[in-house]
Amino acid sequence: MTRIPAGRLLMGSVDFYPEEGPVHEREIEAFDLDPYPVTNAEYLRFVTETGYVTVAERPLDPREFPGADPATLVPGGLVFTPTDGPVNLNEWQRWWRWQPGAHWRAPEGPGSDVDGRLEHPVVQIAFEDASAYAAWAHKRLPTEAEWEWAARGGLVGARYAWGDELRPDGELMANTWQGDFPYRNSGAAGFIGTSATGAFPANGFGVHDMIGNVWEWTADTWSARHSMSPTIQPGERRNLLGVDAGGPPRRVTKGGSHLCAPEYCRRYRPAARSSQTEDSATTHLGFRCAR
Repeated sequence: MTRIPAGRLLMGSVDFYPEEGPVHEREIEAFDLDPYPVTNAEYLRFVTETGYVTVAERPLDPREFPGADPATLVPGGLVFTPTDGPVNLNEWQRWWRWQPGAHWRAPEGPGSDVDGRLEHPVVQIAFEDASAYAAWAHKRLPTEAEWEWAARGGLVGARYAWGDELRPDGELMANTWQGDFPYRNSGAAGFIGTSATGAFPANGFGVHDMIGNVWEWTADTWSARHSMSPTIQPGERRNLLGVDAGGPPRRVTKGGSHLCAPEYCRRYRPAARSSQTEDSATTHLGFRCAR
């Protein structure tokens, strides 16, 4: 693991999306962080040693889906599928499909595998799956503030993990969408989809892939804005989460992914954040561990 020094984080941004504000200071204690996202090879070792079954591989309980056709309640995950041409970018269902049989060993569904991608980040991982791996490895998931501090690599207030220019001197710094989203992707340094960990430069703290490649789970519960209070009072829960208090639990994910494109998603930045339900499993969602 890489030692991340203590410091004072200027967290958040007011330049892009409302959920990234307000900008505020956080004190961060020193901690250890995986230098790369957890890979397919590492997750394979975990599953081999423990027999763990991921959320995407488990049968669905019909009682949790009242009114649904039982024949459709089969294990699976969300799979990105390029469209044939330009589409309305508000209609995410155009490029995401529910794929029965998709899970971490078959990310795109039956017939796919990770044999040639063992050094790529593991995907189709739900929050419970990431937490189980972390416990097995005697680690934990990073907090959102820890994650953002590590992603900034010692830079204060910079737009990206490497500075204020997206491509300094023309160099591609992260695995993000290259082309026209969601139908034409020329690939990032030859990678279409996930890339091998370490394929792009490390930041100032010596960690890789904090930006792009895959979204990463954090330990934090989602809030629609950064909370300035260290604790959330029961009466605040609905407003802060931005969802019905009775809905599925949501967590903060960070970093953007290989699907982030400027015309659709400028979340390939340390301050960027996204909300995912804990049971989400997709082809662009992984994690790394802290300690």
